[in-house]
Amino acid sequence: MKTALIACGAIGRELLAIVKKHDWDADVVGISARHHVSPHRIAPEVESRMPKLKEKYERIILVMGDCGTYGALNQLAERHHIPILAGAHCYELYSGERYQQWATEDAGTYFLTDFLVRTFDATVAKSMGLDRYPELKDVYFANYHRLIYLVQSPDEALMEKARKIAEFLELPLQIEVTGSELLEAQLVELMTDNTPVIAENQNHYT
Repeated sequence: MKTALIACGAIGRELLAIVKKHDWDADVVGISARHHVSPHRIAPEVESRMPKLKEKYERIILVMGDCGTYGALNQLAERHHIPILAGAHCYELYSGERYQQWATEDAGTYFLTDFLVRTFDATVAKSMGLDRYPELKDVYFANYHRLIYLVQSPDEALMEKARKIAEFLELPLQIEVTGSELLEAQLVELMTDNTPVIAENQNHYT
């Protein structure tokens, strides 16, 4: 069954690897990862893609969490009768219940993934204007107390860059290896459902 996997670019590399591993008949449709800092743009961009995707694919899956849209993505999924992954955002898709534990322990926790470490200068610093106005760092990160780097694929170069980011943000660094298995497990469950159109966006996916 030809499937479109609509996904944030922030998990694109991991998603492509999962698709290749399982040899799925699926295409990854990327949504700009820059929307991490402007999540109100995510649902409208996904909505704009839907007409052409429905013409081309038998099944569409939203490979995202809520991603800061305050329910807009879940509402879109329900409106179009398509499944969406369970989780608030990519941090939770990778780390599951541990994310909630860390966030509850300290609400002032800033999270990074492999993608965000790799692209920090453009995705975070530049998009937030820190390259032009570095003094804004103290405003944006005033309420953060620690930085947790969620590692999908351990890489010493990324580890070192995460340390430098922590130094730049003046936050203590905690490294947690999550892998991509939890994301993969959700996708396997959805991809093995051969129903072309989900008649109802059940709570399992929201």
